[in-house]
Amino acid sequence: MPLDQEFDKETATGDEMSFIDHLEELRWHVIRAVGAILIFTILAFVYIEEIYHSVIIAPSQPDFWTYRMLCKLGSFTGAEGLCIDKLDFELQSIGLSDQFSMALLSSVIIGLLFAFPYSFWEVWRFIKPGLKRSERRAARGAVFYVTFLFLSGVAFGYFIVAPLAINFLANFKLDPTIQNQFSVTSYIGLIAMLTLACGLTFQLPVAAFVLSRIGVLNPRFMREYRRHAFVVILILAAVITPSPDVLSQVLVALPLTLLYEISIFVSGWVERNKKKDAELDAREEESSAMGEPWNPDADM
Repeated sequence: MPLDQEFDKETATGDEMSFIDHLEELRWHVIRAVGAILIFTILAFVYIEEIYHSVIIAPSQPDFWTYRMLCKLGSFTGAEGLCIDKLDFELQSIGLSDQFSMALLSSVIIGLLFAFPYSFWEVWRFIKPGLKRSERRAARGAVFYVTFLFLSGVAFGYFIVAPLAINFLANFKLDPTIQNQFSVTSYIGLIAMLTLACGLTFQLPVAAFVLSRIGVLNPRFMREYRRHAFVVILILAAVITPSPDVLSQVLVALPLTLLYEISIFVSGWVERNKKKDAELDAREEESSAMGEPWNPDADM
């Protein structure tokens, strides 16, 4: 039986789950989510050499996809400075266990990334039955949108933000006689931090939905402070891409600006539907109090 139908049945009969039953159900959702992460972590560790060579180390090479696209963009726009021919640094393992520990850490991070859709789905399955009918209707497709935004943010961080940051940091020198030799732990830490941070940043529309739903945020506030938000976005883009090149900062700022505009739309959509949802909830509670079945389709 689907969870939403099960919840409706429990609500109608008054046979609600006890606190211990909720904990038991939560425990199994967590076990399944952790199991998925563990499976992907093991698979990643098995193929860790191929993953390192083709994915993790790739942004440190001048022939990486992003650098080739930037070179084409530079040729098209006349900004030859975008073409990256050399990354003046080398990676090294200093500690005796650095490579093994990085293999384990990288496998766990990859496991989290690949298992995220299923893990979030398990969490959503636990939360969803406790929501009101209008809240479940408003949050329809939550798993898809959260997953899509998170993976889009990770891709943006990996293909755009991380290469730009690596390029700047690798070619920045206080003096030409100083050679850049970075430890593999610092390199992996930078890649992981930027990709995961972008994945979380791309959840801005979801955050706007939740905050608007509970009444903390509204579209008027976001429109009023739009200029302030743009300044913050430009500062954030400058921090993420510590390069004097304006075009690279624009490449980072544009998606963040688009996310903010989408968040305004989402907040406005939530506000428009709040009144209607409140009326439907009131009718549902009234029907439940009278012991009559309630059909929401009859009110539409």
